[in-house]
Amino acid sequence: MKSNTVILHTAALAIMPLQLMFSVFLLLRGHDEPGGGFIGGLVAASAFVLYAFAFGAEATRKLLRVHPKDLLAAGLLFGLASTIPALLSGQAMLTAHWWELPLPGDSYLKLSTVLVFDIGVYLAVLGTLMTFVIGLMEVEG
Repeated sequence: MKSNTVILHTAALAIMPLQLMFSVFLLLRGHDEPGGGFIGGLVAASAFVLYAFAFGAEATRKLLRVHPKDLLAAGLLFGLASTIPALLSGQAMLTAHWWELPLPGDSYLKLSTVLVFDIGVYLAVLGTLMTFVIGLMEVEG
């Protein structure tokens, strides 16, 4: 189901990068405020769905560069990896761990298992939805 309208092609090319940037913003904001991996993954998937409606399933597969099922699997591995620090320290499975990495100057980069888990959810949602949408588009065509 590829669209031949110039307006949709132009809109998809203009809106998609903005949607992807906003999805990453939602992902990174999520562990402190509303947002997170789920809604970020939905926004990212909606960007790729818009592209798929404009240019077709095959062009979307090429743009993704990774099979959607591989994104889903990577998301599940990230989710599993977020449990390892707690298990190694003898705590409950999803206990959050935080690290501060020094940056040049007097600043620090704060990393956490919560962010790793959110990235896993983001990838799992994106992979699941793109598997469904691309699969449905290929069955139709």
